[in-house]
Formats: sequence, C-alpha cells, structure tokens
Amino acid sequence: MRWLTVLLGAAILAAIAAVVVVLPDNRPTAVDTPSTPSASQAKSLPQPTTKEYTDDCGTFELQGVKKYAITGYWITPSSNPCTWRHQLEEIHQAGGDTVIRIGYGLQYRTVTDGRILTKDGEVDPRYTDCEDCWNQAEQDLKAANPGNRIGRTYVYRTDEHFGPGLFRCPGMERTIEAGKRVYYRLITAPDGSDDSTCDFSGKAGTYDLILIAAAAEDSLEKLLELGDTFGVQVFPSLPVAPRDPKASTRANPEHLGTLTTLTRRLMQDYGARFKDRASLGGFYQPFELQMGATLVNNPTLQVYAEQHDIVEQELPGKPILVSPYLDARKRVPFGQTPKQVAEGFRALAKSGVGIIAPQDSRGTGKVGLFWPDQRDDEVDKRLQPLVGVTTYGTAYHGSTRDYYREMSVVRDQLVDEGYEVELWANVESFEPSATQPCQPQGSRGKTDKARLDAAIAMTGRYVQKVVSYMWSDFFTCGEPALKDEVAGDVDRPIAVDAIRTSSAGQDGIEVRGYHLDSGTITLNWPGGSSELPITVSDVPNEAMAEGIVTAWVPFDWSQVPYGVWVKVGVRSPAGKEATEPLHVRVSV
Repeated sequence: MRWLTVLLGAAILAAIAAVVVVLPDNRPTAVDTPSTPSASQAKSLPQPTTKEYTDDCGTFELQGVKKYAITGYWITPSSNPCTWRHQLEEIHQAGGDTVIRIGYGLQYRTVTDGRILTKDGEVDPRYTDCEDCWNQAEQDLKAANPGNRIGRTYVYRTDEHFGPGLFRCPGMERTIEAGKRVYYRLITAPDGSDDSTCDFSGKAGTYDLILIAAAAEDSLEKLLELGDTFGVQVFPSLPVAPRDPKASTRANPEHLGTLTTLTRRLMQDYGARFKDRASLGGFYQPFELQMGATLVNNPTLQVYAEQHDIVEQELPGKPILVSPYLDARKRVPFGQTPKQVAEGFRALAKSGVGIIAPQDSRGTGKVGLFWPDQRDDEVDKRLQPLVGVTTYGTAYHGSTRDYYREMSVVRDQLVDEGYEVELWANVESFEPSATQPCQPQGSRGKTDKARLDAAIAMTGRYVQKVVSYMWSDFFTCGEPALKDEVAGDVDRPIAVDAIRTSSAGQDGIEVRGYHLDSGTITLNWPGGSSELPITVSDVPNEAMAEGIVTAWVPFDWSQVPYGVWVKVGVRSPAGKEATEPLHVRVSV
C-alpha cells in the first residue's frame, strides 16, 4: 500500500531525522451544504446597510468588495477625522472585517510643586492646562481627612471621551475642562481594590491619583460608528502596563493595582455605552511579549490575567486579542524553537486570552519563509541585514510554517480541555529596512504583494484568521502602495496546504487555499509535470481562515518517484499563478 507523506514546512533540525506524516487514502464524501464555520466566521459582524455613505469627509463606497486573504488590520490613532473614514473604506473594499487599534500606556510620574513632570524631569506640557489638578486633588482629600495624601501619580493620555461610568466616587472624582482638553481625575486605592463605599473621611489613607488627558469628542464612538457603517468589527486597545525599569520587555508588577483600577473603570464605561454594539469585537492587549517557553514564568502574564478578568466581568463574551512576536534566529541566545513557542502559546491561553495572533516576524527578519528543501538556500537579501549572508537552515530554527503548525497542535489540545482560544496569524506587511522607510521614525520599509502572498501561504491550514500589522503606514506608503498592489491582484490564487486524498476510489490531491473555485492544479517534480483542471471545490469542515476553499483533482501518484519534492501550484482561469507553490514530498 502506498502512502503520500506531505511535509509542508516540517521543522528539520540538524541532528534529527525528518518527521513524516502518513496521510489517509480516503477522501470524505463531498456535501453540497456549507460546513460548520470556524469561531471567527460564526461571529455576528456588522453588515453595511446601504451602497454609499456620505458625510463631511466625502462619499464612501460600501459595495464591490474584493476579498483578500487578510481580513484584519492594525490602525493608528489619527487627529484627522477623515483619515479613519478613508482607511475603513479601503479596508472594507479589500474584504477586511476587523480593525485593531493601537492605544496608549499608563505612566507613573513624579510631581514637583503640583506640576507633573516628564520622564526627563521637565514639566509635561500636556498637563499644564490642568496645572492645579494635582494640588486640588490633595486639598479635596485632606478636606475629607487631614491625614489623607496622594502617594503616587499616574497619567494616561487618550483621544477618547468618557461618560459617567468612569467614576466610582463622583464626590471625589470629576471631569475638568481646561483649554482644548478634557481631564478626568480618578482617586484610587494603590492595591486596586477600588472600594465602592467611597469613604475618604474615616481612616486616613494614601491614594493614587490617575490624571487622564482626554479629548472633547470620543474617537472610539466615531470608530464604532464607522465599524457599523462599513461592516467592520473594532478591537480597541487596553491601557498598556508600565514597564519594568530593570527589564523593559516585562510589565512592572508594582503598578498592577493602579492598572487594574484604570482598566476596570474603562470597561465599566464601555459596558454602559457600547455593550450591545455589534462593531465592538473585543479588546487588544498591546503589551508585546516574545513567544517562548519562558512565558510560563513571566510576571507579565499576571498583568494579562488581571486585565483579562476585568474584561470578562464587565463585558462578557468580548475576547482579548494579543499579538506576541516570534524569534527563530539561532545566533541570538533568546531564539526559540517551534516547540518552545508552542509552550508559550499554552501559557498565554491560560491567562484568559481568547485570540492569539502571533506575528509571523518575517517583516522584522526574526523568522524566514522557506520550505524544508530550501534550508540550504541563501536567505532572501532583504533578511541579510538581520541574519547576514547565510542559509535558512543556518539562520533559523524553523520557518513561520513550523511555528504556526506547532501552535495549532497546542490550540487543538486546549480546545479539547475546554479553553476558548483561536489562533490567528499576524502577517507583517513590511521589510526590515529600506532606503525609503514607511514611517517618520524607524527603518522599516515597503514590501510587495508577492512576498505577502508567500507569507500567507506559510500560515497553512493552521490558523482561523489572517490579520496584518499594519494598514497605516505600511499598506499606504510607496509607489505603488501595497494597498493598490493588492487591489489590482486580489484574485490571484494562494495555496496553503495539500494532501493526498481519493474520491470514489480514484487517487488524487486536495489543495486548500484562496480563490481556488476554478482553474487548474499544477504539479512539477524532477523529470515530470502535470496540470489538471479543478473538478471539485468545497468549503473545508475544519476551523480554517475565512475564504479558504478546497479543490480536488484526480492524480496518479505512482508516476512520482519516492523521496522527491513536488511543487504544487494553482493557475486561475485568467492565467494567474500562485506566487508561492507548495513543496510536498512522496515517501514510503
């Protein structure tokens, strides 16, 4: 009996023999009804209700969507109200249904004579319009009890505007309008207990002051309105935890109580105003971590767990999304293998995270895109600033595909254990460096759609959704802009997975990917090739990314020699070929 072993990016380590997977020889009977959608697909998303939308920023198209494999994007805050409108229109037109907002951090600050200082010891101009805010807060505390005092001062900047749900003790906490800004004064217990009795006159106490510099109009309200209009779910950012001064990659547990209180207050306000909004998809945890086995003992997970518990209490059903980074480089001491990263996935899921979207880290150069038979190939020149002139096997512990595969195994185990967690892929839409960077600060530059398609192919059948960091500025910079490349080539097929299957006793191959509804499957191996028309196209019955379909063609595998690598591609009826062919291997 012959079996086809398809090694799609299996991690082949120097001293370990290649691991092979024996695939079944029977293909499930195709059905006409759609299969059960994934958790991402099944969520109720807002839907556009009209063909056009007009406001002071112009007329926006709500129809004519051309679906790309990436369906979610990070966006940055903007002071121009029309910028977000144009961005969401473009994201909607590209088939996007999710935006993830980058936010702001809670910061501990020192105070001199009631004036809030920057980290450099200068008076912070953001709070000069509220110059008496600190002194007035301490006066009000002492009026309640002469022994009261402010022990620590924190600031939090935002372009949002909050409602009365932000306050626990309105007699001591208040809104302060000063200049062009609105400030919110919160008085809290350092341990995060947030006592609802609001008794400041009994036993004297030391309190934390949180001063929020906010906006006159609420950016989140506007963003959710746009989400409702364009059919896009929004993931606002949670406040970022203060960093540990001794290890900036970790959150500082000394400020956990205050961060907990601020998070609770924000979630209570959001719950009062936005609980039933379809466009509120969940919340983004912006404190970035490296995926690896060391996460198990990382104190930052305590910060994660505290914040995530609050979200579950105040807005049940709204998942937390995190996007940790990978580092597969062998030449750095903190490089992690796929197995180690999978253990990090487990630790994150157990902290209450509902969606884990690991960065593929190709944009930063910390992981490469390659197949097992390419380990001796020289790395992409765009990666050489990070790893030097070397081979993929020398530079990296594995390919992005190896990492997503191992995480998907753990994800399946966690789901069986009762955890509700999804694995998304965050495909980085930039290059490590460029002569013309896409951002005012930093060196990261424009990539192209071909490289993006290859990165999507590497996510395989392992993820439930593909998102990308980020729309602004990496999809909008350069000439042509990446968004224009995508719009002009959105129907190009992308193959992500292939397995040997049979139908009605006939041997064949099933290819999974995007835009595989028709066309041909191409197979090329040393000494032979074949091109076969797609005869069966269906929706997979597994939890895969939205847009993935399966295409089956009959193929006699006996004509392919054992042990050789076969490149499996797809060609559309218009002649467009998948940029990145799958590499599969036949073995006994």
